[in-house]
Amino acid sequence: AEAEETSASGDDLSRVLTPRGEKEAARMAAWLDRRLPDVTRILCSPARRTEQTALALQRKFKFREELGPQSNAEAVLDLVKWHADMTVPPKQSILLVGHQPWMGDVIMSLTKLPSSACAVRKASVWWLRARERNQQLQILIHAVINPEIVGGLQ
Repeated sequence: AEAEETSASGDDLSRVLTPRGEKEAARMAAWLDRRLPDVTRILCSPARRTEQTALALQRKFKFREELGPQSNAEAVLDLVKWHADMTVPPKQSILLVGHQPWMGDVIMSLTKLPSSACAVRKASVWWLRARERNQQLQILIHAVINPEIVGGLQ
C-alpha cells in the first residue's frame, strides 16, 4: 500500500504507510479475508510498511528476508518452491506481501507475460492459481484487484 517517500531515520525498511495506504491496506485485507482459505501461509517482507499491510488482514504471518525490497524473483520463487520445471501444482495457498520490482518479475516469470504487462500497482492483489491440464502445469490469473475497485478510494 502507499507509503511515505522517506522515513525520519532515512532507512527504507522503516518507511510507514500514509493515511491513504492504511485505507488501501484495510480495504484489500477485507476483500482477501472473505476469499482466502483459512490455511493460507502468509509471508511478509521485513519492511515496516509491509508489516502494516499484513497486520490489516488480522491473521498470523511470518517475516522473510527473501521478500525484502532488494530481493529478486529467483529468491522469492525459491522461498515458495515454485519453479519453472514444476509438473504438479503446489497444494498450499501462499500470500506474499512485498515490493516492486520483484513482485512483477515473479508474476512475469510464472505467467510468461511480457514485462510491460506486469506493472503491479501499490496495494493491488494478483491472485494466481496453478493447475495441471493435459499433463502440463498451467498458471492462471485468477484475479487482479486494487483498492479503487474494492471500495472506491478518492
